[in-house]
Amino acid sequence: MSEILKSGDAEQVLNLRGEYFYPCTQHFYRRPPLIVRGVMQYLYDAGGKRYTDFFAGVSVVACGHCNPVIAEASATQLKRLQHTSTIYLTEPNAMLAERLAEVLPEGLKRTFFVNSGTEANEGAMLLARRHTGHKHFIALEHSLHGRSYLTMEVTGLAMWRSDPFLEGSTAFIPRPFQPGLTEEEAVQRSLEALDRVLEQRGTEFAAMIVEPVQGNGGIIIPPAEYFHEVKKRLDRFGILLIADEIQTGFGRTGRMFAMEHFGVVPDIMTMAKALGNGVPVAAFTTTDAIAASMNQPSASTFGGNPVASVTAMAVLDYIRDAGLVSRSKLLGETLQAGLLQLQQRHPSLISEVRGCGLMIGVELSGASPEESAQLVDRVLEEMKDRGFIIGKNGIHRNVLAFQPPLVITGEDIRLMLDALDQVLTVVREEANTTDPQSAGKRE
Repeated sequence: MSEILKSGDAEQVLNLRGEYFYPCTQHFYRRPPLIVRGVMQYLYDAGGKRYTDFFAGVSVVACGHCNPVIAEASATQLKRLQHTSTIYLTEPNAMLAERLAEVLPEGLKRTFFVNSGTEANEGAMLLARRHTGHKHFIALEHSLHGRSYLTMEVTGLAMWRSDPFLEGSTAFIPRPFQPGLTEEEAVQRSLEALDRVLEQRGTEFAAMIVEPVQGNGGIIIPPAEYFHEVKKRLDRFGILLIADEIQTGFGRTGRMFAMEHFGVVPDIMTMAKALGNGVPVAAFTTTDAIAASMNQPSASTFGGNPVASVTAMAVLDYIRDAGLVSRSKLLGETLQAGLLQLQQRHPSLISEVRGCGLMIGVELSGASPEESAQLVDRVLEEMKDRGFIIGKNGIHRNVLAFQPPLVITGEDIRLMLDALDQVLTVVREEANTTDPQSAGKRE
């Protein structure tokens, strides 16, 4: 492998993946760069080319790639004590649990550490079952909660429901967003569906699991009052609310946690991704009363191990010391304003800009869902060639996803917007050349 890195031959790595990976493992680009190094908001390929990262490994490296302060804390602990499991007494995970209680919404105090967002959601759902004595769950359409059997069961995005033998007992209700409907109409449609489900099956459910902002579903933010109404209805039936903050937690949306935007405290909160800044660490946290239901002996071999816990505490310190939550809000406003200006310049290509903080989606519009997805892939490829990494999501994979490290700068944003303007101009001109009659109609 070292020889491959020296040669910078991405083709050799592609061949290795093709030979030894499962065919489900894919990548974004036709011509993917071989990434070998990261420094804060920048990535470098084997040839030394620099890329400004506007996706952060899907909201993971919020504090930046290989952040030297965090990396030093991880390395020091790695040399001191790497692993013991939770069945032994060590200080780091106890200290991390205390630190989380300080930043989480009031009342969320008891934490169980695991390794990934999927495992955190799985654990939260188990806890809900044990506490309520009920089995089933409610979820929003087009949600994503994980790759295990149980989390796939509550995932609404068809492309992530790959298990052909799911139970199918989850009650999916429409999310409070629908093109063609006003916000009020979309909320009413969702709440009416929830009411029907509760009337018919209310005594069956342990919890409703939600993403405060749907990430893979296209960066969809519910209207302000939505979760208040949801929580009131669930409380009447003794059904818990699980907030999946895997993508949104730790400053991503301009608040420490996205549920703070709605003024609602969930019964259980799950977190991962940014908590470890690239080191696998995740958790689900709840109240004293609900945690008391998890009373049979249990353990996690790797969850909250010393290196992960020390890393997570360094992450929390850095978020605080660097003011990343307020930075996310302010730079997110800058980014969103710039993207809205691009929408005005390219109305035939950009149908909507939405999001909050540094979690913003730009929906591209083609003649069909397939053409829209191809348009996104074209933009991603062109932007990569210009030195910018952008993500994609949405139910049709036609949404550009901007979720950069929170250490991104205003200058980084300006340069990216300039490049994106150039790419969209080229794409638009090519479309008009291909279909001259549409030139006047489309702009």
